[in-house]
Amino acid sequence: MLNAINRLLIRLSDKDRETFGHVQRVGALAQCWTSHYELPAQEDRQAFIVGCCVHDVGKIKIDDAILLKTSKLDPSEWDLMKTHPECGEKLMLEEGVADERLLDIVKFHHERWDGKGYPTGLRGEDIPPLARMCSIIDAFDAMISERPYKKGMTVEQAKEELAVQSGIQFDESYVRQFLSLPDSMLHNPTPVRLEKLAADGTLFYVQSFRRGK
Repeated sequence: MLNAINRLLIRLSDKDRETFGHVQRVGALAQCWTSHYELPAQEDRQAFIVGCCVHDVGKIKIDDAILLKTSKLDPSEWDLMKTHPECGEKLMLEEGVADERLLDIVKFHHERWDGKGYPTGLRGEDIPPLARMCSIIDAFDAMISERPYKKGMTVEQAKEELAVQSGIQFDESYVRQFLSLPDSMLHNPTPVRLEKLAADGTLFYVQSFRRGK
């Protein structure tokens, strides 16, 4: 599985360096989170970190004119951009990555606690837990990142916005966990080394929790 994940990340890097940098930071923040709050199983920790590293791989399939646009997307362009979670799931399966925890993060990281997300409109605890966690980190990094069309928030401003959206866009219990992380972690997360993760657990070697497709 490690080779498949690396192939997808190389393709994403070639496609859009900005998105590649974003998924690297989201993966690093996931690693920080799970070093502070342990998940029930080592394999779940591994899946969360790896899933966050690949959560946006579906953007490989988005047209460059939309993905690399330096101004806000119009409604029709936004509709196409919103296909990236399902595109990502398809790419993962094509590469032979069938671990359901990873697929759930890729497909459902834009679902919302209030059911107003995409692509399927899941709500509350119907959204897989690791996807709920990823959505918080994904939004946090997006808020603090500079874009051609917007200035990035400070870490404190982004934390305040997460608190405002707690119980609306995000799972309140997971927001509390994330907001309790030391600011030093949020400012300078340690980069993810996939090879080390592979050595630490069984996710890359045991094809469990497979989704039948």
